Amino acid sequence: MDTIIEPFRIKSVEPIRLTSRAERESLIEEAHYNLFNLDADDVMIDLLTDSGTAAMSAAQWGGLMQGDESYAGSSSYHRFEAAVRELMLFEHIIPTHQGRAAERILMGIVADEDAIIPNNTHFDTTRANIEATGAEAVDLVIEEGHDPANMHPFKGNMDVDRLDDLLQDKADRIPMVMCTITNNSGGGQPVSLANLKAIKAVCGAHDVPLFLDACRFAENAYFIKMREDAYADWSVPDIVREMFSHADGMTMSAKKDALVNIGGWLALNDNAWAEAARNQLILTEGFPTYGGLAGRDLEAIAQGLKEIVREDYLAYRMASTRYLGQALTELGVPVVRPIGGHAVYIDAKTLLPHIPPLQYPGQALAVALYETGGIRGCEIGSVMFGRQPDGSEEPAAMELVRLAIPRRVYTQSHIDYVIECFEDIVERTRDLPSYTITHEPEQLRHFTAHFAPMDA
Repeated sequence: MDTIIEPFRIKSVEPIRLTSRAERESLIEEAHYNLFNLDADDVMIDLLTDSGTAAMSAAQWGGLMQGDESYAGSSSYHRFEAAVRELMLFEHIIPTHQGRAAERILMGIVADEDAIIPNNTHFDTTRANIEATGAEAVDLVIEEGHDPANMHPFKGNMDVDRLDDLLQDKADRIPMVMCTITNNSGGGQPVSLANLKAIKAVCGAHDVPLFLDACRFAENAYFIKMREDAYADWSVPDIVREMFSHADGMTMSAKKDALVNIGGWLALNDNAWAEAARNQLILTEGFPTYGGLAGRDLEAIAQGLKEIVREDYLAYRMASTRYLGQALTELGVPVVRPIGGHAVYIDAKTLLPHIPPLQYPGQALAVALYETGGIRGCEIGSVMFGRQPDGSEEPAAMELVRLAIPRRVYTQSHIDYVIECFEDIVERTRDLPSYTITHEPEQLRHFTAHFAPMDA
């Protein structure tokens, strides 16, 4: 059949508070035009992030009741460790309360003010954790990855020639190379296995380890199965294992492709780095067999890792995201193509050409979407990435608004409502105002900055 149905039934629901446009206009003004400042109860369709917003399965909820809350040596930790190692064959698996904690611990070990950390594209917390050590975060995504309209099937790929050049010149300053799968900042675009192998070969030639920022590893594996001919007949779990076989370690936010609301881990093979990581874990997170998590959280992750690699779920996940992206394209809304796995990314620079990048077209679109329909998205452009370490401003490579779809949460009618709201917005794009920042912190400003419309 052509219709892709949800491969699950709904057993519990929570109400959505329906608001009026007048209410929303007042609420967003009170929030200083920053959607992160809104109360969740004031949001009707929340597409801010897919991180930690999934609906857990009955098996996961049942697992919570089996959580072993022992401080040390918890049986829940051993089930968690076995589930991770089933897919990711690393020597050391170190739980953390979420992905950015794994990033902070890792960067505290390997990076300093002289270091350079390359990636296809660093996401916000990864970049911030690198720069907090004084190190430099360098993005090396392929050129096609900067073009929202380009239909390259693996726009998350790293430019291997540029990586090789960088390592030739500065290998002594590069303690590790990272690759983000899928490439969130670049539109949720996947990385091919051929590219991962090529990255690993270059890293190996310079004796530099490769780590994966692997938050959406299962979605990346499914894209490989669908788009990389050599792996069309492979199972998703086997593709996952093959991806990680070419890495020396990983950071993970379990709040994405482990289908849970909290959790993460750092996994690696280097014994000395692992010992240093566990020391940092005990100082800041907890004992190495719980790492800032309750036993029940470890149980939920272990079950989620079984569910995330099921192909019926992944087929539904990709189809539902693609449904939104194709509908917006038919409306004339420019989106990053091909459609990614976890989100649809609107090309705000193209949709709002009258707003210069440093007057934040992505923020303008995100505010308009909330005012129109109570929909919360996330700017990924010059608000998030425009401020440089020296305090100067540079336009981001792309001005995007991400509509991240929580896993197993919304139905097709919710998405149809989002599409209808865009029908209204495209009729009045020229009326949307520019924005200026009136207050901002030194790091990760998009979370707490205050904005004001420039025509106010």
